Amino acid sequence: MADLVDLSLVTGAALWGAAAGALLPRAAHRFAVPDEEPWRSHCPGGHRLRGWLGRVPCRSCASGEPGASGVADAGEAGEAGTSYAGEAVASYAPSALLLAAATALTCAVLALATGVRPELAVWLVLAPAGVLLGVVDVRVRRLPDPLTLPLASAALGLLALAAVLPEHAGHWLTALYGALALGGGYLTLFLINPAGMGFGDVKLALGMGAVLGWYGWPTVLLGTFAGFLSGALYGGALVVTRRADRKSAIPFGPFLLAGAFAGLLVGAFTA
Repeated sequence: MADLVDLSLVTGAALWGAAAGALLPRAAHRFAVPDEEPWRSHCPGGHRLRGWLGRVPCRSCASGEPGASGVADAGEAGEAGTSYAGEAVASYAPSALLLAAATALTCAVLALATGVRPELAVWLVLAPAGVLLGVVDVRVRRLPDPLTLPLASAALGLLALAAVLPEHAGHWLTALYGALALGGGYLTLFLINPAGMGFGDVKLALGMGAVLGWYGWPTVLLGTFAGFLSGALYGGALVVTRRADRKSAIPFGPFLLAGAFAGLLVGAFTA
């Protein structure tokens, strides 16, 4: 019976992740702009986008219809020229299938590690936002405030609710202290070397510190170490393969997220 419950839980989490991930391409397209630029309001074909969730290209692009101006914005049209067929503009946004698969896998593994505990609902709500943040940072080296700050607030708020439910395995105060500690640590690194650490990483660290702190200080330390280790290994691989030098900047958000994910899995499994 227990095995059946576990299977149902993991399957349900995977289905949730797939559904949520499939809605992320439009948000990734709209948020993936360089610093100081406004969020995109049009699809690559020049059609105005309504809302933040859904697919890109839009249906009009897929049918080959031009936008209101007949051309896409210059910054969005360079890769696809003046053709707006779905195949021509698909590269502007991550594949919905890829995002659905990544989010489904993330949610399924979290469910497997956490089991039937109230904090699992928190991880499943936050997971799609984490995937979206990682994608945007990879594409434009930016972690948008409308994602990082609500993520931290949502983590602490939802964990406060989980803390009053039976069978939870964490501590809300430690989550709060973990957010402050990890955010403060990243802020110190940013102040010491602004060129090596973006302020978006500092804001993301608040949310990651909260989820890691839920399971205690060893989990915070493990997740922090895993993030820096994975980033260092990736940077070293780029240097060895001569795809970058020691002064090259890399987006650190995905490694911060990956480290938090690894720490969270260990913390949830051992709680």
